[in-house]
Amino acid sequence: MKCNLSRILGEKRLKVSDVARDTDINRGTITRLYNDTATRVELDVIETLCKYLNVEIGELLEIQD
Repeated sequence: MKCNLSRILGEKRLKVSDVARDTDINRGTITRLYNDTATRVELDVIETLCKYLNVEIGELLEIQD
């Protein structure tokens, strides 16, 4: 699975610290998603990020072969 958070934040000109502050999601969690090193993430975190960034789950996460 690939996380596109770094691309999305770049397009929206947002920083990890902005997202952490605005969403109350742990900065370490966002950093792991940003660096695509997260091994598991709570569904409520994904939901919060999608709503905050105004993206669909498929835009944030994609399955790779």
